[in-house]
Amino acid sequence: MLEALNHITELLRDTLSSPWLWVLVFAVAALDALLPFMPSETTVVTVAVLLGPDVPRLALLVAMAAVGAFAGDCLSHWIGRRAGPRMLARLQRGERGQARYEWARSQVERRGALLIVAARYLPGGRVASGLATGSMGVSWARFIAYDALGTGIWAVYSVCIGAVGGTKFADEPAKGLLLSFGIGLLLVAVLEVARRIRSRYAARRLPEDDPGPLRRTAIGRVGSGPGRARAHLPGVDR
Repeated sequence: MLEALNHITELLRDTLSSPWLWVLVFAVAALDALLPFMPSETTVVTVAVLLGPDVPRLALLVAMAAVGAFAGDCLSHWIGRRAGPRMLARLQRGERGQARYEWARSQVERRGALLIVAARYLPGGRVASGLATGSMGVSWARFIAYDALGTGIWAVYSVCIGAVGGTKFADEPAKGLLLSFGIGLLLVAVLEVARRIRSRYAARRLPEDDPGPLRRTAIGRVGSGPGRARAHLPGVDR
């Protein structure tokens, strides 16, 4: 397996001098905001590993990843604003729908900044964040400010993970990839555990006289953290 991975990384290294590499990084980072299956973080980490300790090109990678992600997020937000009325009408159908809408709106109003910045670390979070903030009328100025911060942090984080593996195993990129992806998986696991603990704690704090649908939504399905909001925001309700 390691030999095959070494062979693949050697082939990929031949593309590092091509300008199309940066176009690919930009495109994948952007499309991930609309197509959750796009491997944006995997792409950025892999390129960072292959670049190794090349600081100037690592900085360029941060810039291309951040700009691509920002462009994709803005497009998702714009789609949310355009399709917002239809999304909200569907969300508010019935008593339970109204309760879910009120809960989702309160989450966007109270935790909009956290939703925009942190949702990208959860599966499908970028899609939900852009559509939700757009459909619920979060202003462009607010969205752009927080999203620029979020995409910058994400790009630096992804490149740093890859740079660790690329620097540690500069002559053995396959081992560098394994190390970097291992670090990434560990960080994802830590974030998931923290999110679950936070959601359970928040659910216990809900008053007993909360409306039935809203309380069941918060406890049984989504909780109160930014990642939980993803499940019931406009356009992504099950």
